[in-house]
Amino acid sequence: MKISICLSTNPARFSAVSFKGDLEKNLETISALGYDGVELAIRDPRLVDQDGLTALVRKYDLEVPAIGTGQAWGEEHLSYTDPDENVRQAAIERTISHIPFARRHGAVIIIGLLRGLYPESVSPTQANAWMKEAFSYCCKAAGASGVRIAFEPINRFEVNSLNSVRQGLEFIEHVGAENLGMLLDTFHMNIEEPNIEDSIRLAGERIFHFHYADSNRWYPGAGHLNFDSLLTALYSTGYNGYISGEHMPDPDAVTSARMGITYLKGLGPGPELEDM
Repeated sequence: MKISICLSTNPARFSAVSFKGDLEKNLETISALGYDGVELAIRDPRLVDQDGLTALVRKYDLEVPAIGTGQAWGEEHLSYTDPDENVRQAAIERTISHIPFARRHGAVIIIGLLRGLYPESVSPTQANAWMKEAFSYCCKAAGASGVRIAFEPINRFEVNSLNSVRQGLEFIEHVGAENLGMLLDTFHMNIEEPNIEDSIRLAGERIFHFHYADSNRWYPGAGHLNFDSLLTALYSTGYNGYISGEHMPDPDAVTSARMGITYLKGLGPGPELEDM
């Protein structure tokens, strides 16, 4: 089982990123807690010393399995479905700007909130067409560098479209890019999926990355989700990538990170969890 946790490289308002602030101190802490990797939330690659960041990640013997892009939506309101063509183009360009760093680290680029909402001023058909066009363009650019993109279904209380795994799979099929897969998130799935394990198995080989948080968006073990069952379902699909903590830093970042990884490593070693 390879475990990572989310870290923001810039100040951010998004609450479910465990680590923010002093970059090197946080990386040192994450490594000392026993994590194998760190998922980096990067609002704009131009604001990051990419060589320096790579050096720090390697200094603390961590990998970067994924890059989160949601801050471009949360902090700058960029999205693939904005009625303003200039905003849509900026969202596409921002996505493409992540490709060099993603390629360097073999990281997946996550598209969650950056895909946008269905605006009231345009039809869902038009918004979906804009979204498909953006994903197609970004996947083509990423594919040329061997980079994969992961679409994230997000619950109905945060976005007004493509909330479930089944809807996400249908959209991915519609785009038709081999390097487009899914990021599954247990917090969102607990809201949207009738049976989380069944939905994980449905996504199957299209799972490119996996977020964990308990039912209350705290660390695993703080809510009512059965992570033994969820991870058994995940690994039954043949998935061998990272599971990454995107949960609230409560009661504080270090404690929640410690409690989460301790809980996950303490799960019973069934055959599906061995040597992962």
